[in-house]
Order: sequence, then structure tokens, then C-alpha cells
Amino acid sequence: MTKEEFIKSIYSKNYINKFVCKIKLLGVNNKINPYNLILLRLLSTIFIFILILYFVKFGYILAPIMSIIYYFLFNYFLVNNKIKKRAIILENEAMHFFEVLTLSLETGRNLVEAVDVTVSNVSGILSDEFKEAIREVSFGKSLNEALNDMNERIPSENVSNIILSLTQANLYGNSIIENLYDQIDYLREKRKLEVKGRISKVPVLISVISVFFFIPLLLMIILGPILLNYIK
Repeated sequence: MTKEEFIKSIYSKNYINKFVCKIKLLGVNNKINPYNLILLRLLSTIFIFILILYFVKFGYILAPIMSIIYYFLFNYFLVNNKIKKRAIILENEAMHFFEVLTLSLETGRNLVEAVDVTVSNVSGILSDEFKEAIREVSFGKSLNEALNDMNERIPSENVSNIILSLTQANLYGNSIIENLYDQIDYLREKRKLEVKGRISKVPVLISVISVFFFIPLLLMIILGPILLNYIK
């Protein structure tokens, strides 16, 4: 029995498909085999269960609890957390990348040529994804097929929407440049709102720090001499 067959005999087809789609969100440079990761998660959980069961006091109680916690945290740290960080990086890179792409389109190039010029001048994980799309086009895929495949590797909803709008504009002949300007304006406004949101949290943070640190320190300075005199 092969590794894939063993995994398929334990997990449902729906779970495996969802996990494979999740691994795709780690990007084109990701080298993780989803079946290897599922197997590693299963075997390491069994190993931890046996280890706690035999070597820890009250292991028969702790073993199932710790194994379940580890089983779910495994995916969070090795997959979900990486996907979240990747989505943030993609959104940070998106504005500059699509601004350069728009400028390339304004020179009269078609979308494939404009993307090729952009990835040659802009680095980053978003650029790597478009490089892969251009490579697939050079091997015979249509641009729309390559963009749709790339969209399956994008965890950011905002970036995914821009790629989808590029696909639709290329398919139906809409104005790509105008569409990109609208998307860039949206990203710019979103970033402004995020910055304002972080700024608005600063007074609350300062208040919390004041309550837990400065006020007790101030009370010690004021009441310290009184308490010393009382003790004497």
C-alpha cells in the first residue's frame, strides 16, 4: 500500500481535497507535499500519545488531551499561520506591483507583455506567482487559465479579487487600466483605514500600560515614605 492509499483509507476524500487546496495557498515556491504532512501529523500525534501515556503520571488522562491539542495546533503553526502571514505580505506588495503593471499597460503593451515587464522589475512573492503564470502561458496555457490557477494559490481576498478582475477584463475586453486604477485606489484606502485603526488603539494601550505600571509606581513613590515611617 502506498502512502497516498494509506492516507485515503483513513481520511475522507473531502478532507484531503480541502487540505490539498490549503497547501496550495502556501504559494508556488512551496515544496510541502500534502500527503507527507498529513502522515507526519498523524504519526507524530500517535508518538506523543504513547510517550505521555507511558512516561507521565496520570498519562491515561493527559495523553488524549495533549494529543488532541497537538493535533489541531500542528496545522495552525505549520499551515494556517504561514498562510495568514503570506496573505499580509501579498497585500503589502500588491499596491506597488499593480501600479507598475498599470504603467506597463499604459505604454501600449498587452496584458501578457505588461506582466512580463512587471515581474522583471518587481521582486517578491506576488511577482513569483505572476512569473509562474507567464511560464505556464509559454508552455501553452491561455492567460486566463494561468491566472485562474494562480488564484488558487492566493490567500488574500483583496489580491484574489484583483486577479479575478484582470481575468474578466481580459476575457470580455473591458478596460484593464481603469479597472486596475479602481483596485489600487481601494487598496490605498484600505491601508489608510488600517493605519487609522492601529492609531486609534494607541490611547487604549497607553491607558492599560498606565493602569498596570505607572499608577502602582506612583502610589509606591507617594505612599512609600509614609509606610516606612509607620514601620519604624
